[in-house]
Amino acid sequence: YPSGNLAIIVVREKKWLTCIVQEDKQSNVKIQAVFKSNGRSTCYYPNGAVWINMSIQGGQYLDQAGSRVRRWMWPNSVMSSGPHVPLSPIFISLNRHVGVRILGQDKITVSFLAMGQQAKFNVGTKVQVSDIVRLPPPTWLGEDELLLLAFRVRILRLFDRLRGCLNFPSNEQWDKIKPPAYLVTQTLKILQLCTTSDISDELRSSVRAIVNA
Repeated sequence: YPSGNLAIIVVREKKWLTCIVQEDKQSNVKIQAVFKSNGRSTCYYPNGAVWINMSIQGGQYLDQAGSRVRRWMWPNSVMSSGPHVPLSPIFISLNRHVGVRILGQDKITVSFLAMGQQAKFNVGTKVQVSDIVRLPPPTWLGEDELLLLAFRVRILRLFDRLRGCLNFPSNEQWDKIKPPAYLVTQTLKILQLCTTSDISDELRSSVRAIVNA
């Protein structure tokens, strides 16, 4: 970036390449996008919520609340079921210097523009049918599993509040105590699963309401 902070990193791990876009900060830098040559990529909103999630089968575009705006399948996806939903071109700005353009599975471009100069990175990939067969299918959770996980976290949080109430009888004290880190982590993981699992928007909203209650 013009500030001197590192904007884009490209690393190789065995036969795969990974392109990482970072925000323009010196410390506590968050990742704004990750593009992998195996076909799996994710873009994030500034608040950390998943914006775009792509796999070898297709992708989905989410709003900042986690609701799915659109979903598509790549033309060569042999593992897709149901009617084929084509991709409509997507253009997003991760920040004032970095933008992403998605026109197809092999036509995904990260553009960096600063001080009148531009650099483009082609991060798309064309996964062949034979490659798709070798790669494991995504692990989608069913509706029942997601609901059970959500209720489990909700119950654990209630027990934690009960313990806090017993240890600190004053409402002003125990009501301000935050849940333990492991419960926060589990809540975030369930919310992440909501964005990547193929479930209805109604169920997605129900799961969020359970864990955030």
